[in-house]
Amino acid sequence: MTTSVMCLPYAGAGAGIYRPWQLQESAALRALPIQVPGREREFGKPFYRDFSEAADGTARRIRDAAADGQPYIIFGHSFGALLAYEAVRHLVDTGGPLPRHLVVSGSASPSYRQAERLDGDDEEVVARVRAIAGRDMPEYADPRLRDILLPIMRADVNLLADYTPPARDPLPVPITAIRGDQDHLVPENEWLDWAAFTSAGFDTVEFAGDHMYVTDWWPELWKTLEQLV
Repeated sequence: MTTSVMCLPYAGAGAGIYRPWQLQESAALRALPIQVPGREREFGKPFYRDFSEAADGTARRIRDAAADGQPYIIFGHSFGALLAYEAVRHLVDTGGPLPRHLVVSGSASPSYRQAERLDGDDEEVVARVRAIAGRDMPEYADPRLRDILLPIMRADVNLLADYTPPARDPLPVPITAIRGDQDHLVPENEWLDWAAFTSAGFDTVEFAGDHMYVTDWWPELWKTLEQLV
């Protein structure tokens, strides 16, 4: 039986970043990107106003995608990791269906929020984005593309900056935490703290690279997910 991996994008991006995985569908695993409003085919739709609305909206999209009853796991990177976690929390609270596994990538646990609001002018925001990514962001050099991307990045990072997770019981879902071994945004102790958020098993995987290691390791990361299922 094929398992779906429902993929949530990092801040400033849309579900389309997971196209490399859609080309690697196998008998074991298929990629099923979950969109966040306000980008790509949903450009112009309102952004989520707060994390509660984001968790509810994402959980509804996951529930719709899981309506065929097939098993699924969830993968989210950075902003997408916390969005995935809160969506699973919402599914737990509302009766599921629950994923077989939650994979959180490039993120400290909810106990260690580090995001600061992006309230500066465009040049300041672009500089912050480069610092967050730990590398150059050539897409922001094109003024027309930057005008499209910056509002999305602001909305996502500001949503994350205002996120205050309440105290809750650990998830009844196994968690695997993944990071780049040179990720300056995700210190090892803050990454390992994800173990406190599950009662069903915890594991870790490290790749060589920085916060955006995923863009360098798409095939290898896919193999890791296949091994999980």
